Amino acid sequence: MYLEQVKKFTSNPILYFVLPVAFLLLMIVNYVFSMGVDSNAVIDQLIQQVGVNGAFVLMIAPLSIGLFLVWFWVKVIQRQSITSLTTSRKKVDFKRIFFSFFLWASITIVMTYIAYAIEPENFVVNFKPKKFLLFLGLAIILIPLQTSFEEYLFRGNLMQGLALVTKSRLLSFLLPAILFGLMHMANPEVVKIGPIIMMYYIGTGLFLGILTIMDEGLELALGFHAANNLIGALLVTADWTAFQTHSILKDVSEPSGSFEIILPIFVIFPILLFIFSKIYKWKNWKQKLTGTIDLN
Repeated sequence: MYLEQVKKFTSNPILYFVLPVAFLLLMIVNYVFSMGVDSNAVIDQLIQQVGVNGAFVLMIAPLSIGLFLVWFWVKVIQRQSITSLTTSRKKVDFKRIFFSFFLWASITIVMTYIAYAIEPENFVVNFKPKKFLLFLGLAIILIPLQTSFEEYLFRGNLMQGLALVTKSRLLSFLLPAILFGLMHMANPEVVKIGPIIMMYYIGTGLFLGILTIMDEGLELALGFHAANNLIGALLVTADWTAFQTHSILKDVSEPSGSFEIILPIFVIFPILLFIFSKIYKWKNWKQKLTGTIDLN
């Protein structure tokens, strides 16, 4: 069992919270200093200085490198195996990662095509072959590292630490999801769309938490998160998003927010959970999501 296996290790429980708390404090400081600052103007200035690809690397590289910090901390300081941080299985199931990745990548591509076909006036073609290929190379390397960092930090280290301290599946599931959502408060999308978008970020955290707990490992969450950020960055960019990229399309419409939030949270994510549950034969939902964790 993914959460129960923390009892195999004798690390001080405090060690599980050092990196998550430090990261969240950095996010809070960033949010405080960004209040009253036009984040889009800051991003535009950075792009003028180092270019679109350069700005992308500078923004994402710290998070990408953070994955190796998490692995080092868990392996050397906590003396816990990376496999046990990833899954309850004897070895990491890469088939699960790739299936989740390609399923969500396919859905994202189809939804983007439909949106473009229905309202082509909302998009302009942004495709520049040389710049796109360079960005593609950077994105394939950096984005999966960035998304994996967030998964290992929130659905891995923090979730297992909470399981060890609280012995509550519900708290271990809910708190990382809420903190994952709050981590995005400084994103320019929040300014553009409004606080309602926090429902999407927290809802996505809840969805990823359900994947992790019900499937007894991070594999499905790792694949989904990588596909969500990578394919999204390659397909569409907008002037008001955190990542300005050499994507294929550029969204020039004014976001309403409500539809983009309601569709994935209340329609698509439940459908995905149903698909995964049938494929991987998930059972005992109530016990796994809200029950007590036996660490004896």
